[in-house]
Amino acid sequence: MAIRIKSRHGESVGQMLRRFKKLCEKEGLTKDIKRRQYFEKPSERRRRDARRSVTRTIRPLTDGPSKPPRRAPQF
Repeated sequence: MAIRIKSRHGESVGQMLRRFKKLCEKEGLTKDIKRRQYFEKPSERRRRDARRSVTRTIRPLTDGPSKPPRRAPQF
C-alpha cells in the first residue's frame, strides 16, 4: 500500500512532510521498519510475543505498575 500526500493550497514542503510522517506513524510503517532493521530469530519473536500477551492479561487485573512500599522516616 502506497501512502500518497497531495499538496494543499499554500502548503509548504515542511508541512507536507509532517503530514506524511504522521500518516506513516498511523499506518505503523515506522515501527515495522525499525523492527525489521535487524534480523530476529523466530524463537526470540515468539518469546517477545508471549511476554507481551502475559503483560496484556495481567495489566487489567492490577491498578497499574506496582510501587515499592514507602519506608517510614527514621529519626
